[in-house]
Amino acid sequence: MIISHFIGVRSIPMTRSELSFPETAGVPPALRFVDGTPAVPRNQRRCGSTLPATFVTLALSLALGLTGCGDRSTPAAMDEKTPAAAAPEISWPMTRGGPALSGNVPANIPVEPVTAWTFTAAGPVSAEAAIADGRIYVGTNTGTLHCLSADSGQERWRFETKDAITAAPAVRAGKVYVSSNDGRLYALNADTGTEAWNFPSEDKISAGAIAIRSPDGTADWVLLNGYDGATRVLNAADGKLVWSYQTDDYINGSPAVVDGRYLVFGGCDAQLHVVNLRDGTLVHKIPTSAQIPASIATFGTMAFCGNFANEAVAFDVTGGKVAWVYEDRALPFFSSPAVNDRLVLIGSRDKHLHAIDRNTGEAVWKFQTGGRVEGSPVVFTDGVLFGSSDGRLYAASLEAGAELWQLDLGESLVASPAFGGQQVIIGGEKGTVFAIRGRSSSKT
Repeated sequence: MIISHFIGVRSIPMTRSELSFPETAGVPPALRFVDGTPAVPRNQRRCGSTLPATFVTLALSLALGLTGCGDRSTPAAMDEKTPAAAAPEISWPMTRGGPALSGNVPANIPVEPVTAWTFTAAGPVSAEAAIADGRIYVGTNTGTLHCLSADSGQERWRFETKDAITAAPAVRAGKVYVSSNDGRLYALNADTGTEAWNFPSEDKISAGAIAIRSPDGTADWVLLNGYDGATRVLNAADGKLVWSYQTDDYINGSPAVVDGRYLVFGGCDAQLHVVNLRDGTLVHKIPTSAQIPASIATFGTMAFCGNFANEAVAFDVTGGKVAWVYEDRALPFFSSPAVNDRLVLIGSRDKHLHAIDRNTGEAVWKFQTGGRVEGSPVVFTDGVLFGSSDGRLYAASLEAGAELWQLDLGESLVASPAFGGQQVIIGGEKGTVFAIRGRSSSKT
């Protein structure tokens, strides 16, 4: 039974300040992330106990079925004459494609997919990849970050952390920012993998960093959520703390930038937090029914997430209230949503991808797979792409959820796909990184 209803839960009253974000004005389309967020010229894991990086692949699979909010661990500029077809290639420089975390790609979905290349990583892959400047950056559950050539999959360098990497790194201005369950954020030279600095937190960091320009346009910032319940903004030049905001429980998902003014995220305290991007002061806390185990997605000034109460929830960020709640079967949504102007698309442990009307919260269609859909989907202009623990990568139409194609990759897919440079990158639990291209864009 599917239940959808509008509700009007008001946020806890807080003083709010209206902030400007001047550097976004006049940024041309060629310099925007895939989700439309402006860029400056020259991105999940679960609420639960910390898992050792040395678990074997089978133990990883079992752990994914048992995680949940629990006890804290011990702190240990384009030429106007250029035709549209020659526009710059799409990149995926951070989790969900950009700071809005929309998982939205302004391109058609690949057709007649073929595997262009594979790479055997140092361990199981549950992390989303980042794609930028002709390179792939992907982490493993054994703590290795690999930098690969996007064309061939050849390894350029690798960097070792001390625990699992479970989220995409962020790439900006010649640096890669990778978070690790060893409790540190590492800033690396994107060309060589040499460490520039690292920032220690009080617990593991299972969320991907977000890299942006500061609101006043004077510095690059790195936005970071941690298992210690803290949201931090760091100066990208040296890793120094700009500001921090403390919640009461774990945060597994990345923060989203909304309207150029707000930083928005959910956590295991069952709240959607809205804070001022400029200084971290609280604007709203919007309660929901249960813990939010992954990153949210945003579209305009709306935010969307799944929770442990088996709900998908829409929030009015500026109004400080829940807009609608969608319920289906008694299994949780562990996926981050993808969103476009019509649909919210989210995977569930019920083995389905759910398509929900973005405005009303009504069910539009469901697509059944043979396993849990825990990775996050990517929505294209004409379809949606997602993986399943049944080992298949699926493409479905947006209109009715009809299958466009499926590709059996032979290992469980709990990582989210990424898209950039005309190819899909996804990692499997046996440690294979796959590059998938449409046949027309395959290189000989």
